[in-house]
Amino acid sequence: MSHAKKFTVKERLRYRFDNSITKGQSAFIVWLAISGLIASTFLGILRFLVDGGAEGESIFVSAKNAILGTSNTVVFDGKIPDGTVTHRFVFILIWMASVAVSATIIGFITNRIRERADSLRSGKSAILESGHTLILGWSNRAFPILKQLAVAQENEHKPVIAIFANENSVEISDQIQSRVGDMGKTKVVIRKGDPTNPRDLERTNIAAASSVIILDKDTSNDAAIISTILSIKAADSEGTVPVIAEIDEKTHSEALSEATAGRVLSVQSNQLIARVTAQASRQPGLAAVVLDLLDFEGDEIYFHHSKELLGKKYADALSCFNKASIIGIRRANGAILVNPEASTMFKSGDQVIAIASDDDAITFTGASDAKASAPLTLKSSRKKTEHLLVIGWSEMGNAVMNELAQFLPDKSTIHIVANPDLVDVSELPRKKFGKIPVTFAPHRGSISDLAKAGRLRKYDEVIILAYREGISVAEADAQTMLAMLLMNKLFAEEGNGVEPTRLVAEILDSRQAELARVANADDLVVSDNLAALMIAQISQNAQLAPVFEDIFDAEGATINVNPMENYSKLGQKVSFASLVKSAALRGESAIGYRSAAIAKTDPSRGVYLNPDKTSEIKPQLGDGLIVIGDLQK
Repeated sequence: MSHAKKFTVKERLRYRFDNSITKGQSAFIVWLAISGLIASTFLGILRFLVDGGAEGESIFVSAKNAILGTSNTVVFDGKIPDGTVTHRFVFILIWMASVAVSATIIGFITNRIRERADSLRSGKSAILESGHTLILGWSNRAFPILKQLAVAQENEHKPVIAIFANENSVEISDQIQSRVGDMGKTKVVIRKGDPTNPRDLERTNIAAASSVIILDKDTSNDAAIISTILSIKAADSEGTVPVIAEIDEKTHSEALSEATAGRVLSVQSNQLIARVTAQASRQPGLAAVVLDLLDFEGDEIYFHHSKELLGKKYADALSCFNKASIIGIRRANGAILVNPEASTMFKSGDQVIAIASDDDAITFTGASDAKASAPLTLKSSRKKTEHLLVIGWSEMGNAVMNELAQFLPDKSTIHIVANPDLVDVSELPRKKFGKIPVTFAPHRGSISDLAKAGRLRKYDEVIILAYREGISVAEADAQTMLAMLLMNKLFAEEGNGVEPTRLVAEILDSRQAELARVANADDLVVSDNLAALMIAQISQNAQLAPVFEDIFDAEGATINVNPMENYSKLGQKVSFASLVKSAALRGESAIGYRSAAIAKTDPSRGVYLNPDKTSEIKPQLGDGLIVIGDLQK
């Protein structure tokens, strides 16, 4: 038999007080009056003890007068006049009416002031800036975009980013403070309004903006993006300010570009994420290379005129810039040629497309004396068959596997394990991706399910895809990191039948990237960073759009991390200029290298973009040369 807990007198009084307060405002007023009388009584007694009573009065009368006088001062500001009890009672009624009227007037004025202050804080006024980067709409993509724009605009005079979204401005400001932090010299202006309403857009001074970025929380379709673009066209029909929008459907992208005469520059983030995820499983370090190339904190892509190249071949130009890596030609008419044929000639008005620390670093230094390494037999890094284990699934999975399946050898297999509660059954693959057979098994997060899947065969890669439906971004990333930890535990255990292999994982929120690296993936694809970096780059230089489109398109030139032994002998020092010439013999533009030893401790490190041509390295097994060229199947 249990014993009832005994409560102290203090706890019982507190309990009854709390209950009475919940009965409404009248109870609160009563308690306030009682508190005032208790305080007045205490202060009256203290006043009596200090001042004493009037001469000839008894102690009782003096104490009573001191308490009543103090109560009159505390509660009624000393305004109750002397007189009969009836006289005093009537005055109290008049006082109460006066207080009620005064309180009503003060409350009305206070409320109007508060409404006005809230209106100002909500951002209903117009944007008077010019030359600003205008962001229409709001989503999680905004945070990495803001970070990158702050870095990109460090050398500008009074840079401004204006955000116009149908969201609470104070909440947006708080989110920026907590998730982005210091924006340096960049000023952020936030206004509330509907980007799909042309009349609202008139408050953004869109015609004077340097670029416009459109964001949308709904990643399932392009409806809001298309509505916003139409609103821009209505509000600024003659404008030429470039508009960068995240579009999912390729047909929508092409149609919008055509309808706006090329003003709308689309970023197909799903295609970009799928392509990088798929290729990261084939090429160690590719994800880190892409992030390094796209961010503003290292070397970037520039266009540069060099009269010394007139009449020279593209292959000759590759080693003529000591502090810049050449990746293509921009014709005088604006046509972009990324990694063209070696014999392509430079013509009048052409520019080189180069990776450099700054535009000033692109200086013609003449042909290098370095010799290409002895041509080696191209060694394929692929096996006769490959077996992939995919953990997790979403609509992105089909895009990733379709991208990857075309490079898998015959008799390869794909086995998918995912939580059936978080996956749309209609999105699951039907037996094959192309000619690659696919199998599926349910997995709800237990290590036994993963061990069972891992024992089926020796896998060449394990790819962990983030869930995207029926789950928050934070929960999806938590499940991804848990799967990473469990797989590494299985890899480390002996005798369980699960053999260690490469682990590639997709993280949705870049804030979780550092935590995810603790979980130890060989390559980490940070989804929101990829799309955000691309958007930020194009917003700062719209002419880069066709360059990125070529590099990240399914056809044509692309970024590759190829085995270093395909270009030079291992264990022997070689200059980067020699590696550039070796890559040129294969029709590739070398832009850097990756050290496997450094990347082993942290997959985000070990990438060296655009090293000096005179710098020397000593290639080791596992190192890779970063080139722009055709994919090796």
